Amino acid sequence: MSHANARLTPAGRLILVQRIATGRPPAHVAAEMGISRTCAYKWWSRWQAEGKDGLEDRSSHARSHPQRTPPCIETRIQISRHLSRRGPVAIGAHLQLPASTVGRVLRRHHTAPLAACDPVTGQVIRASRRSANRYEHDHPGSLVHVDVKKLGRIPDGGGWRAHGRGSRPSSARGLGYDYVHAAIDDHSRLAYAEILGDEKGATCAGFLTRAAAFYAGHGITIERVITDNAKNYRISGDFIAAVTAIGARQKFIRPHCPWTNGKVERFNRTLGTEWAYSRPFASNDDRAALLPTWLDHYNLDRPHLGIGGRSPIDRVNNPAGQYT
Repeated sequence: MSHANARLTPAGRLILVQRIATGRPPAHVAAEMGISRTCAYKWWSRWQAEGKDGLEDRSSHARSHPQRTPPCIETRIQISRHLSRRGPVAIGAHLQLPASTVGRVLRRHHTAPLAACDPVTGQVIRASRRSANRYEHDHPGSLVHVDVKKLGRIPDGGGWRAHGRGSRPSSARGLGYDYVHAAIDDHSRLAYAEILGDEKGATCAGFLTRAAAFYAGHGITIERVITDNAKNYRISGDFIAAVTAIGARQKFIRPHCPWTNGKVERFNRTLGTEWAYSRPFASNDDRAALLPTWLDHYNLDRPHLGIGGRSPIDRVNNPAGQYT
């Protein structure tokens, strides 16, 4: 289709060449139709070479792309995305490429966004919900999000991720769950997590007390704590007392709206992708032992897109700046 300001459509070009074909000078026909002589000669030449097909619009796509990312690099980017299930910033840092280059390559190959993919297999399974009302508190400690993520325990020798769905060594049922209690600061995204045996009110209260001490060690005083509406948070006397003891105010999400607590929900997904399901572990202890190392990486080194690619500890030390 011709652009909005084009003088000639394919039908108009046909009229042009038909008039020239009668023997009239191209310059005279060009003046009649309000176009330049160069334009008239162009369409006349295409008509002579290709006939009516030559009067159709041609693609403006470049015939060559000398600056395009080499195919071998594009393949490495795709393999890295498939194996790590990470975004352009992390892949770019690993391959020493600009994140914008990685993003363009992924888009060119129609790679599904991470939010639509299963965190374990990478298969497209869903679309994420986005809230129109994003918010961020203006200083560390103003609001801390708290939640619990349940993980099935791994039998000694490895589970189905290591040996497949068939028979496997040390196969056992009823091993139960690990309860990963997590807290994340709304402004800096500085995170704290522990693996505990349950999610009862007293357990949650102890976790909050230790989380408050962790944040205090970084010069952060918790002012508000937001959780979902589970009984271990809403009606537990131990948890309510713990919130009071650290000098904070308790808040709850709107019922049936988990995205209100979205920062810790997103942290849970990252925790699952980059730690809990990052590899086939040989035992539950092996997975648990890796959590402190991964948390240090998350807080100290890992770039966080929600805060402009900075690390959480960098934003604790330099709190100025908001995401865009």
